[in-house]
Amino acid sequence: MQNLVRQEVIAAARTLVIKIGTNVLSRDDDSLNRDRIATLCEQIHHVRQTGRRVVVVSSGAVGAGIGLLKLPGRPTDLPHLQAAAAAGQAHLIRLYDEALRKHGYHAAQILCTGNDFKQRSRYLNIRNTLNTLFEYDAVPIVNENDTVSVSEIRFGDNDRLAALVTTLLNEPLLVILSVVDGLFDGDPDDPQTRVISQVDEWNDELFQKAADTRSKRGTGGMQSKLQAIKTATAVGESVILTNGTSPTVLDDILAGQEVGTLFLAGGRSLPAWKRWIGYSMPSSGRLHLDDGARRAVCERGTSLLAIGVTRVEGDFEKGAIITLIGPDGRELGRGLTNFGSRDAATIAGKRSDQIQSLLGDLSYTEVVHRDNLVVTH
Repeated sequence: MQNLVRQEVIAAARTLVIKIGTNVLSRDDDSLNRDRIATLCEQIHHVRQTGRRVVVVSSGAVGAGIGLLKLPGRPTDLPHLQAAAAAGQAHLIRLYDEALRKHGYHAAQILCTGNDFKQRSRYLNIRNTLNTLFEYDAVPIVNENDTVSVSEIRFGDNDRLAALVTTLLNEPLLVILSVVDGLFDGDPDDPQTRVISQVDEWNDELFQKAADTRSKRGTGGMQSKLQAIKTATAVGESVILTNGTSPTVLDDILAGQEVGTLFLAGGRSLPAWKRWIGYSMPSSGRLHLDDGARRAVCERGTSLLAIGVTRVEGDFEKGAIITLIGPDGRELGRGLTNFGSRDAATIAGKRSDQIQSLLGDLSYTEVVHRDNLVVTH
């Protein structure tokens, strides 16, 4: 059944970021499902024919490597996981390239680590590379660089990576293809449970609706998907979560069919600079605020002054991304700090006119300027 809201979301999408999970691509014996890759690539061709751009964020390298190396199961130690990723990644990209070439496209491999998003220059380089590839008959295939990264293998089966890629682009729609039909209104094992068709506004109760059942082959569960969805909707982009094993899943989405769960964007779209500050990577430290500072930052949109800081956590340098914590212990926002942790601790709770006498310098009167601050609560 067609849905007017979905049709409007699709019509507004200039780019589809399609995240394909490990279980969507894998057979029961952990080998890659060539037929499914071919089917998905044919539908990617259909998306491209509408004039839209496509980025694929694909898992499956570790699973493919397990099959190629004939391992008895998924390794638990990092060296064997990385070896499986190294063997499997080449096979994975080759299958994508073979399937896409049948429709006149090339697969363009992009491997990322967490630091690529944390460092502003690398973050911009990824965006520039994607935008340049869109000028050619190439489909970017993005994956974690598991062979050199420690944390990425536990990164949620590329769910967070897909959200970060979404924050890079103009007018994107994030499509998360998994082996679940969407977000359920109860226990998925209960036959009376139904898929929620549309979520208009994010709320933390959504986490309670999803059992965090980790998949057999991948590293993601529903919780990691919801966290990725929270990031994408927070910066102003919509998301569809649906079952990627359906042979017409992308065609159905393109037609505005009511498949899976549509999560509508939350408010206005954030500018690129604030997307990077607020959602690119975990922060380097924490600044605890009193209630007056909380109101100033969250309600009046002002800069954070030293007098409102009650405590400093972490060891960080000037210019680092830090998290602002309210009196109740919950995150309020993130920002670029004008002071390192030692100086921030020295001036915490002090008036702005005391900073020069305490530090011997008055380069800044704000701990975090409002232009470099994103409210995330």
